[in-house]
Amino acid sequence: MKLRRLSDLVPYVREGRYRIGPHVARHMRAEGFTELDVVRAIEYGRELAVYPEDARMLVLGYIVVSPRLKLPLHVVLEYRKPRFVDIVTAFIPKDPHRVYSRARLALLVRFDGARYEEEWVAPRATRGARE
Repeated sequence: MKLRRLSDLVPYVREGRYRIGPHVARHMRAEGFTELDVVRAIEYGRELAVYPEDARMLVLGYIVVSPRLKLPLHVVLEYRKPRFVDIVTAFIPKDPHRVYSRARLALLVRFDGARYEEEWVAPRATRGARE
């Protein structure tokens, strides 16, 4: 698997070539942020860690509430598929500049191979066009 950088993935997100995972949806509901907040965090964020074994990376971005108030947002991206990005999870961290170990990240996203009742969804802008 080729090591990818955030700058390689941002164009795919801007073009709508991403999916939002069920874990992201749960955090969006619980923590009150939107799909646009996640996309902006990816576009203007920075890599905190790259996990090449899993083809994933941890991004630190921000939710801009006002010109003087920004909330940190961690986003985990998976880039296993060519020319496509899966947004695995996104959450408001307690310690925004902390780099998580691979084991801790697995616990955060509860990666246990189990099937979720929720489904992956396409970007909001393209959802209506495909249906």
